[in-house]
This record gives sequence, C-alpha cells and structure tokens, in this order.
Amino acid sequence: MSVFSAFFAPLLGLSGPAHAAAPPPVPPAVVEAPATAPALPATDGAPAPAIEPTTADDALIDGRRRPGYQKALPDKVEQDNPGAVNAPPPEAFYDKWDGEGSPSDLVVDTGVPDRWRIMSSLCPKKDTATGKVNTALYTLYPKLAYVCHSKLDPFHHNTLKGDQPLAAGKKPGFLKGDDWFFVANGVSDTVIEPRSFPIPVGNQTTTDPDSNDTFGRSHSLVLSQTFIAGFSLLKGETAFKPPVVEYRVAIAGNINHVEVPERRVLYVEPSKGTQRTDGFIGLQEAFIDYHIGRFDTKRFDFVSLRVGIQPFQSDFRGFLFNDNQLGVRLFGNRDNNRVQFNLAAFWRIEKETNSGLNNIAAPLRRDWILTANLYRQDFPFVGLTSQISATWNINRDTRIISDANGFPVRPALIGDLRPRKYDVVYLGYGVDGHLGRLNLTGQVYGAFGKDRNNFLTSEPAKVRSFFAAGELSYDRNWARIRASGLYASGDSKPYSRTETGFDAIFENPQFAGADTSYWIRQTIPFAGGGRVISVNGRNGVLNSLRSSKEQGQSNFLNPGTVLAGIGGDFDLTPNFRLTTNANHLWFATTQVMQDLRNEGSIPKSIGWDLSVASTWRPKAAQNVVFRLSGAVLKPGAGFRDLFDQRGHGQQFYSVLANATLSF
Repeated sequence: MSVFSAFFAPLLGLSGPAHAAAPPPVPPAVVEAPATAPALPATDGAPAPAIEPTTADDALIDGRRRPGYQKALPDKVEQDNPGAVNAPPPEAFYDKWDGEGSPSDLVVDTGVPDRWRIMSSLCPKKDTATGKVNTALYTLYPKLAYVCHSKLDPFHHNTLKGDQPLAAGKKPGFLKGDDWFFVANGVSDTVIEPRSFPIPVGNQTTTDPDSNDTFGRSHSLVLSQTFIAGFSLLKGETAFKPPVVEYRVAIAGNINHVEVPERRVLYVEPSKGTQRTDGFIGLQEAFIDYHIGRFDTKRFDFVSLRVGIQPFQSDFRGFLFNDNQLGVRLFGNRDNNRVQFNLAAFWRIEKETNSGLNNIAAPLRRDWILTANLYRQDFPFVGLTSQISATWNINRDTRIISDANGFPVRPALIGDLRPRKYDVVYLGYGVDGHLGRLNLTGQVYGAFGKDRNNFLTSEPAKVRSFFAAGELSYDRNWARIRASGLYASGDSKPYSRTETGFDAIFENPQFAGADTSYWIRQTIPFAGGGRVISVNGRNGVLNSLRSSKEQGQSNFLNPGTVLAGIGGDFDLTPNFRLTTNANHLWFATTQVMQDLRNEGSIPKSIGWDLSVASTWRPKAAQNVVFRLSGAVLKPGAGFRDLFDQRGHGQQFYSVLANATLSF
C-alpha cells in the first residue's frame, strides 16, 4: 500500500468529517473519577483486594486512557429532600410595574417561553406608554441586572449572537421546526500605516534630477477602513452537535487612501498624480453547509458538505493557500474527533486590486484548486497533530489582464512576456502541538508539475521545488520564547528545463511576526529586471518575483527565501501583550536576478528585520483589540546591491496602527 493510500484509507471506509479549514488539536474528552473509589469487601479478615488498574480497552471510549478512572462505579445517589428546590414566589413573575406601590405588587401573567429564556423572561418589560423600562425591580432583585441587558451587548447571552434560538412566535414562517439560530457579526478594521520602501523612478515620473533612472523618495502613507457584516442562519442543537444546515453570507466594504512621493506608483499614467482614494464592496462568504450524517451517534462523528464562497486554509499556518474562494468541500471527522479530513475543489474569483476583496462582477479566473488533507491527533506523539495533504493547482490564465490602476498583471511583464499556464501538485506534511513544555509547528511541501512556458527560454519546463518551515517555542509563566526557521528553494539554473523555485498559491503566513514583520508586510518592487514585478508580496514571506499575490500567477523561476529568527510574546497583564521579533533573511540563490538584471553577482543577504508589537484588549476578549507595531529593515549586502538609495538613507521602516472592533 502506498503512503498516500495508507493515510487516506479511513476516508475510503467512510471515515468521518472533520473540520473547517485547519482545525486546532481537539483535546480528548475527560471523564472525572469519583472523589473516592468504592471499597471492596474484605474476605476472612484479609485486607480488601486492590483494584486492578484500568487499561485503555476498559475505558468508556475505545482507545482513551483516563487518569484516575476506576471501572467500578459508586452507589447510586437517591435524592429524597422534598422542598429543597421551591417554586419561585408569585412576585417573581410579572408583566409590568406601573410605578404605584411596591415593585412586588405586579400583575402575574408571565409564562416561561422555553428553557433558553427562563431567566430573561423575568426582565422588566418596556412600558408601552412611556417607552421606558422600569429599573426599580433591580433593587428588589439585584441578580436580574446580570441577565437583563441590551440586545446589542456582545458580552452576554444574546439572540443575535446565536446564544439562544429564535423564539417560536417570532421566527419567519418558512423556517420549519425548532432550534433555529440566527448569528449576526460585525467587524470594523481600521489601519493607519506609515512606511518606506525603495521606489524606482524614470525620466517621466520624477522632478528630482538626482533620481533619474534610479530610486526616488521612499516614504508613503496608507489609510484603510474595512467593515464586515456577516449573517448566519442555522438549525441544530449547537451545544451538543454540529448544525443540521447553515446558511451564511458575509459582505466586506473597504475604503482606502494612499499617498506616495513619486508618480507611476499608484497609476500607470504619470498624469494621475501621487494620491489615490478608492472604495470597494466584496462578497467574502456565501455558502450552504449541509450536515449529511453521523458515523457515531454517541460521539457525533459527522460528515458535512459546504457549497459556495467559503474560507479555507490548507495548513496550520497558511503557507500555501489561505483565502475565501468559490468551492465545494466535503469535510468531517471520525474516531471521536481524532481524525479529521477535507476534500475540496475551488474555482478562484478575481480580486479587486486596491482592497484585495472578491470581485464577483469580474469573470472567474481560469485557475482551479483540488485539495485533500487528513489530520490525525496524538500522532506521532501524544500532544501533536499531524496533517498530510495533496493540492493540485491547475492554471490556464492565458488572457491578458490589467489591474484597476492600469498595470498589467497577467502575464507578468518579465522575461519573454508570453502568457503562461501550468499544473503543479503540492504534497505536504505538517505538525502542530506540543512535546511536554515545548510547542512545535512544522510544515514541509514538495511542488511537482509542469510549466508550459519558462519565461527565459520560452520552452516547457518541469517544476521541482521544496519548502520547509518550523517554529519551536517554550512557555514560562507569562512569557513565550520562539525560534523560527524557513527555507524555500530557489532556481540556480534558470535556463535549464527544470524550475526549482518554490512559490505558493495564495499565502498569508502566521509566522515569524506575521504582518508586524517588515518583509512580510511590505512589497518590494524588483526594479531593473521586470516591470511592475515585486521581489516579495504583501502579507507574504516568499521571494517569488510575481506581479501580485492577488491577481498574478505563481512563479517557480525565483530566487527562493531563507529565514532564521527569534522572538518572544510577553503577557505583561491579562489584557496587554508585547511581542518582539528579530529575523535575518537571505535569498536562497540570486542567479535569476543576475540574469534578469544583467549583473555579474548579487550577494544573498537581504538583511535584518527587527520588529516590536503591542496588543491591548481592554475587555480581555477579542471584541475590542488595539495593535501598534513598528519594524525596520537593516539592509544586507544583497538588498543594498539591488536597491542602493543615493542620499535617501539605508534603512526602511513600517508602522502599523490597527483597531479591530467586533460584535
């Protein structure tokens, strides 16, 4: 049996669904032992025999060992104390208080609607005449203040958050049956981002004679505001089992303003200036999730089908594919949630240029993704979750496409400028969890396929590239110390018939500082070797030499990436965290850039990426989050060789101020 079939054999035998994207490890259920084990009777004055230790096979759930669990159960407890729980007095039920007499003098005609609303049914009702709520009842019954609150309060039980089902008399008529839940969520995401990066200029784009044909001023500013509104309608006992069916829609609106010091950065036409304000509304989610069935009626191992625009993350940290795309996905779990799987197919939606949101008004891209993954908890060691995956990217984007600002994005303006198409299969293995006190995350990928057009030779080429990343961390009290490493292979023989540079489909890595890192956050243009080409992409770590992550194509003829870093997370208070990162970056090889720029040699060192970030959650929850981070890039020899700035300094910075409000 092959390795592939061995891992996927449970699926062929109807192994159960799992999981929604890249699920975190789910700890096994715990059955608590009785406080004292029942004593066994003595025989002929001899001491009571010891209780035999319980094996895994004796546990209530096959394969699970429970510390302290004893097979023998304690005697049944009979409750014979009538009157211990009394019915509430009549004054606990009321309709309204008219302000006359005592609050206890109320009309008693309030019924209990259902078990979800036992407490909220006691809350004071709004007076129909005055439109106000009589709060004097809180004096008589102080605990009512903990259950009576505004419907817009996200910190208490709320129908709008799906904490309780729609009331029988208030749900729409087309919803049949009970246990229908409605979930509304809203997010406001505000970004203020001063930054600097090398900006190439030409004769027609600058008024500074010292900047002709080289690099101009580097400082710029980004202001961005995004609002997200999501709505879900689902049926099921959400506290006990997955929903039977779910309908979900999420819409995002973005408005952004950018200021740069040079022309032809924001628009292809020099006449349009150096400022741009733009807005867009995108459909980020629109799917139906149907619960097909269960494998185990006791443990709710299930299988579900989700159809529509949906989020998907291919691995634990989002190295390969992390996006919201149109697709069909079969997912579920089995073996008491120790095994989870995904089988999915996606048809990529075009992205809007300046916001990065889904543009459903544009034709769908000729770009398809077929993926399958399998997760196994406590493998190969207890505390670790393993994942194997196979992802096939089929790209036939041969149409000539320019972005909203007029810049060509497909095909990329590099090499022979011919349209490209390719087939690449990514085989991956990942692990996430802990070994004792050590936390471990790791991911490896191999990319195998065929590129129909090598842009340097104009001939077909095989794709053979490799990727590996890992993070090891240690927790001690309020501090977590991290060490990170990443290697993505580059192409050292660009004119051969094999492309060995690794590139992802749509990366969004949560790794080595993520978007607080300068190199991950900022896009660095590749001047002199291509037009409108970037060394790396925004919110991406790979040096891929592509036009853009959102609208471009993967490029396996690239210099590769090497990263080594250390960092720490320090929870100084329960609602304040300080994070630091120090990463050193290199190109795996620079031969491709040497050929494109006709240079004899380019050093590999990119430089040091140093960042610090603070996160403040005033409510100690994710409803209100403020982040402030700063990063600098101290260029190495390779970066200076590519982007020498005459008279404009040798260091670049990125500041990110971010406020996220969620309901």
